[in-house]
Amino acid sequence: MAENCSHDCSSCGADCASRGKQNLKKPLHELSDVKKVIAVVSGKGGVGKSMTCALLAAAAQNKGKVTAVMDADITGPSIPRMFGLTEHAKGGENGILPVLTDGGIQVISMNVLLENEAEPVVWRGSLISGTVLQFWTDVIWTGVDIMFIDMPPGTGDVPLTVFQSIPLDGIVIVTSPQDLVGMIVQKAVNMAQMMNVPILGIVENMSYIKCPDCGRKLSVFGESGVDALALEYGIPNVAKLPIDSELTKAADSGNIENLGNNYLSDFFDKILKKLK
Repeated sequence: MAENCSHDCSSCGADCASRGKQNLKKPLHELSDVKKVIAVVSGKGGVGKSMTCALLAAAAQNKGKVTAVMDADITGPSIPRMFGLTEHAKGGENGILPVLTDGGIQVISMNVLLENEAEPVVWRGSLISGTVLQFWTDVIWTGVDIMFIDMPPGTGDVPLTVFQSIPLDGIVIVTSPQDLVGMIVQKAVNMAQMMNVPILGIVENMSYIKCPDCGRKLSVFGESGVDALALEYGIPNVAKLPIDSELTKAADSGNIENLGNNYLSDFFDKILKKLK
């Protein structure tokens, strides 16, 4: 047991004998059914984590999986905008109902609960973490094959709460080509290992831009290091997302489901094989 232990495992990442005696996983709503849960994580902001999460959800739905997205980035939610959602979540005596995208993806996010999506959420960490748990325990998820959780960046309160309280089947790490990111990826890998959660793959966003004239791939932010990182940490599934104006337009206009080229479709297929 760690020195100065508070005996509250929900706020601690230490691995000790006391933790094995406690089951910190929270039960789903009694009317919910979720088979697999994948968290999409990044060690820092601005690397395209939410874009990756949205593309993975769209790929899953397109392949016939009943898909859901839990937007756990409470203070910076962007999932509803990417899917063009303007409807507010509804609820009753039994619980909260997620909002459905045009393609049928079930979504819950702070922005479908607020009257005005531009209203800031100025809350302390414990309240934010509690809200994320309510997305799991109080929302009625119907027949979901795969749920993706769009996590806030870093390794703070919400990631710790999700790792400890929600039964994750694995995580996808999102990164970018800059050298600094190697250290950030290491933090995400170490947290996953500490929490005994499998790493299903790594996505390098902004990996390259394709020249419209000759088709050559140009490494705008430097040469990709994702393959070396994946090899170092034993992560077999790697994808590289380009800088593509069509991706940006689809996200900004709420048409991420209708994108002609979903760059993560094959990547999702590989994840699916690892989940079976």
